[in-house]
Amino acid sequence: MTDVTPRAPGLRMPHAVVMMLLIIVGAVAFTYVVPSGTYHREHGVVVPGTYHPIPKDYALGAILAGRASTEQAAYPASPIAIFTSIPAGMQSTAALIFMILFIGGMFGVLQETGALNAGIERLLARTRGNVYLLAPLLMIAISAGSTFLGLISEYLVIIPLMVVLAERLGLDALFGTAVVAIAAKIGYMTSVTNPLPLVIAQPIVGLPVFSGAGFRLITWIVYLAVGIGFLLLYVRRTGHRAGRVSHASAAPLSGRHLAVMLLLVAAIGVIVYGAGKLHWGNLELGAFYIFVAFAIAVTARLPAGAAASAFLSGVRAMVLAALLVGLARAVELVLRNGLVLDTIIYALSRAAHGRHPAVVAQVMVLIQMAIDVLIPSTSGQAAVTMPILGPIGHLAGVSPQVSVSAFIFGNGLSNTITPTSGMLLAYLATGKVAYGTWVRFIYPLVLVLAALSLMAIAVAVLTGL
Repeated sequence: MTDVTPRAPGLRMPHAVVMMLLIIVGAVAFTYVVPSGTYHREHGVVVPGTYHPIPKDYALGAILAGRASTEQAAYPASPIAIFTSIPAGMQSTAALIFMILFIGGMFGVLQETGALNAGIERLLARTRGNVYLLAPLLMIAISAGSTFLGLISEYLVIIPLMVVLAERLGLDALFGTAVVAIAAKIGYMTSVTNPLPLVIAQPIVGLPVFSGAGFRLITWIVYLAVGIGFLLLYVRRTGHRAGRVSHASAAPLSGRHLAVMLLLVAAIGVIVYGAGKLHWGNLELGAFYIFVAFAIAVTARLPAGAAASAFLSGVRAMVLAALLVGLARAVELVLRNGLVLDTIIYALSRAAHGRHPAVVAQVMVLIQMAIDVLIPSTSGQAAVTMPILGPIGHLAGVSPQVSVSAFIFGNGLSNTITPTSGMLLAYLATGKVAYGTWVRFIYPLVLVLAALSLMAIAVAVLTGL
């Protein structure tokens, strides 16, 4: 297969692990040059108007000892924190890390059965290999799961499917990964009824949960159409032609293969129900992926040794994705422990004072984008920023609903490209797409969606949303 991945001559991004280590070093340096301070919190939510600086102690002995910052004195991060923050970050994301590893194991078993390749061959035969039909249908379904149900980490499970599908279409892993990543990120960027940001952000500013869904639904339709068009334009630029690969000879699925594929479809349904109705977290999902791997092996009648080897092979393929999630969290931990994260948020929030309401709303989008680099967790960012920016927006004439939309737009835009987004890095590692390749590919779409978001938020203010 011809490599159609876009490249920039003379521009090489470091390996993802090296890049994250450099970012951790930068975070440690921040704790020395950025003043320390903190907000008071109640039940994990910031109390607005309570920011206060904390004196920073540069005593060498305290720094080398890695003394923890307190309300009375803050300490820059010890150079040793460059290393200690990594296991700390992995420990705090352990459930997600193990879930990622178990997803890999499950797919290792699935591939061993041969049902995956057989199912994809049948799909291509039914659609005659028409990527211009397949990609939009898949992206609509994926994005709907994100914007209505809040699915995001669950989609790690289908990236290997999309990569195999891309290979059969004569396209690259970037396309297969982008089908999932663009659709899922746009879903989060609009969050029509996505419970993860809305159940935290809207009550903080006094809104009923899921209110204002009409405006977000319109943005989802528009943004997704733009995302689909962007990906199909990429396909056209590769020289790919619809239906150029013949799949007419694909044989019907065997009884065993059909049983495995039906089991996989049922498992996806259980995942959606468990995450949405039973409030499954990463721990429960990880356990379920182990069960699904076992059920697939039994259904396909794989020998125990072959199933175990396939599971371990799949786990090994996901080690990089799991490691990057822990490294991304390490950055946030360094900044939090040095008590500089709240200072950065406080300084950014002041940029919205004294401006026209439409401008304030647009500035809030940009602020949320900047903060997301430091706090890539959607729920965590909502708990920190909404109590601060909500009142600022209110004083400037920006409605609470617009403040929530500014948060959703900013969080979603940044998470589409920022190197501190553990889930984005996990997507890319699962699809075996280099971060630098992804940035060169996705940045035009991010710029377009950012411009649309600024326009939409201004329209929302001017129309009194």
